[in-house]
Amino acid sequence: MLASCKQANQPINTSKEGHYIGTFSYGNFTDNIIFEVERDSSNYQVFFTSLEQNANRIPLQQISVVEDSINFKLQSDYYTYTFKNKWVENNEKLQGSLTVDTITVNYSLEKELKNEQTLKNEDIVFKSNNFSINGTIWYPQKSNGNALVIVTSSGNADRSSSRAEAILFAQKGYTTFHYDKRGTGNSEGDWTSSTIEELSFDDIYAINYFSNKTHIPISKIGIKGSSQGASKVPYILNKLPELNYGIVVSCPGVTLLESDLNYWKNSNSHDIGDKIDEAVKLQGDVFRFIAGTLSKTDLEKLIKSKQDKVWFKNIWIPNLDEVKIDKKLFYSPIPYFKKVKQPILIVQGTKDNIIPIESSEIIAEALKKANNNNFEVHFLKGASHAMNNVDESDFPYWSKLHSNYIETLDKWMSSKN
Repeated sequence: MLASCKQANQPINTSKEGHYIGTFSYGNFTDNIIFEVERDSSNYQVFFTSLEQNANRIPLQQISVVEDSINFKLQSDYYTYTFKNKWVENNEKLQGSLTVDTITVNYSLEKELKNEQTLKNEDIVFKSNNFSINGTIWYPQKSNGNALVIVTSSGNADRSSSRAEAILFAQKGYTTFHYDKRGTGNSEGDWTSSTIEELSFDDIYAINYFSNKTHIPISKIGIKGSSQGASKVPYILNKLPELNYGIVVSCPGVTLLESDLNYWKNSNSHDIGDKIDEAVKLQGDVFRFIAGTLSKTDLEKLIKSKQDKVWFKNIWIPNLDEVKIDKKLFYSPIPYFKKVKQPILIVQGTKDNIIPIESSEIIAEALKKANNNNFEVHFLKGASHAMNNVDESDFPYWSKLHSNYIETLDKWMSSKN
């Protein structure tokens, strides 16, 4: 009987699986991280999440489990991250260390119930111009009755590039929606041959579909775009005047060609020096050829005339025979900002090396021409084009969102709802 009582009082080992959550700190760097430990019939799987790093369920590699220890690695383009961990306190905690480069950092994570962190999400498919577009709706645990649609951006990035923000704003009470641009992820079509206007109509179809499916009126929906996505926001607001507001992050106040050229100039000024303006002219000619306003013959003559220049090696020249005309390059959002009546939030980073520094001022002047004074401009000190904090960090191996970014958007959005 005594033996039976003693055995009953011994702690029962809980499962080693679950969500282990905590704060990772090193010097002036802090981040909230999650390890999701799962197990099938024979093997463990571990996924890494840091929403402020735009990392959501990144699978970890080389998982090794020996008794109460579990180790794994994460490989990036530049670094190998080695994690060594041990389950403690009846598997309720995961104590470990991360080694990257020459630095080792200790951390302690606590197990939390999965349903405390998990939002409900729904993958959907809708039609736009006969293309099937795939997206995800994120439902908050406690809705504030409002919604945010994150419009697609540049390049071949799919919805994974906006997943972290969709989750972060859903956690703040917004029903959020993001989707794969045509020709990316699981969506049909070809974004490379599409105009900005055609891509914007995909966004308009998305907003109408989302409103009908969730029964959230368009007047309760705001839209947010970054970079090229931001340049579409005024166009969409003009087409859907009942939308509540628009948020433009890292939005160019010039054509997309001028923005791309500004980035090239900033990236090459140090190497080229005082000849940068001459080099910029030739690089601009290359972009104008891609945009369809300069012939291949004329560009080849210009290239030949500059091949002996020291800076010529810095010029980006694609295979001219394979170039597809890209009319998006001559698109400018400014004519549409001049007509916008809805509230606008303009956010620009002081370390943005892509869009011209005067972009926010140009956008503000355009809004004033629309007699729209319902806008705010926020500069985030040390924020990059992607809104990551690029100020000096004691842990430069992870890049995360600027600490004021989400707060700035959330505070402004709350004032408009």
